[in-house]
Amino acid sequence: MTASSVVRRLAALSGASAVAAGAYGAHGFKNSDPDDYQRVLFETANKYHFYHSLALLGAAHSGKPAVAGTLLVAGMGMFCGSLYHQALTGDPGLRKVAPMGGVAMIVGWLAMIL
Repeated sequence: MTASSVVRRLAALSGASAVAAGAYGAHGFKNSDPDDYQRVLFETANKYHFYHSLALLGAAHSGKPAVAGTLLVAGMGMFCGSLYHQALTGDPGLRKVAPMGGVAMIVGWLAMIL
């Protein structure tokens, strides 16, 4: 299996999980205040999850799909994962991981130039 097809499959799984998380958030936070910090965190995580799922599709067609895909997936895990965790549990213990995830996502976008 080529790196391109692996990244394309990861994009499909990531996109599907972003839709599922978005649906959960729409219903799970339905009765909360729209300005509630946990809701805002969840919506931010979900938005970046979607954006970077689409970026994975582009990474699959880049010159180095394994590099770009790995950086994007790692960044999504660290950034979106830490925000989802805090939004769902109220535990800010992973918040220091989010900036590293953001940097990994930026570098993942740049890796698509290769």
